[in-house]
Amino acid sequence: MNRICNQCQTEMIDECKVNIQGGMNGIKISQKKGLFSSVSAYPKASVCPNCGYVAFYIDEFREFITYHK
Repeated sequence: MNRICNQCQTEMIDECKVNIQGGMNGIKISQKKGLFSSVSAYPKASVCPNCGYVAFYIDEFREFITYHK
């Protein structure tokens, strides 16, 4: 998927790794899905080569969809 910068409409560079300085695992996003289950993902970043804007995303976003009945 080609991501476009929200600031200047330039195609962004995808698949950049996200780390926290001094942290071993980086950032983890999680959501509780039930009493004993949850879903989690490690975010990636896109960087605009024109203006430096950074956008975070996860590839497994469909796993976070919760269906309510």
